[in-house]
Amino acid sequence: MSNKDLPTTENQKKRPSWDEYFMGVALLISERATCLRRRVGAVLVKDKRILATGYNGAPSGIEHCSVTGCLRQEMNIPSGQRHEICRGLHAEQNVLLQAAKFGLSSQGSTIYITNAPCSICAKMIVNAGIKEVIFKDAYPDDMAMGFLAQAEILVRKI
Repeated sequence: MSNKDLPTTENQKKRPSWDEYFMGVALLISERATCLRRRVGAVLVKDKRILATGYNGAPSGIEHCSVTGCLRQEMNIPSGQRHEICRGLHAEQNVLLQAAKFGLSSQGSTIYITNAPCSICAKMIVNAGIKEVIFKDAYPDDMAMGFLAQAEILVRKI
């Protein structure tokens, strides 16, 4: 029996769009995040194929924030500020590093992120040649959106 011969029911699950599919992957990847403040996942996609994935947290081989604590949290630093004292890498940084580590070009790709990028990640996205940024939740960094707009990168919130 082929799929076309299977009976359809009202309960049959709708096939997700590509955006829904890749954002769903980003959401799943965010569950691996080790940041105490926010879990973020990113997926780098080109020609409807996943090139690399990343989530936020401490670099490989370094103790996670769940062990060491979060200096930004202890100092009551608002979200979107003082990134330089964070132990972790952002999901966007990790996805670009994973692509580079395995020799995959990000030129002309799309990045799906569970949260909009910060200004540091936006600059990296611009220089990585990414053509489109698709995100689910906002992030308090207007400068980031300005960088992406100046670079004429398509940005969509879904």
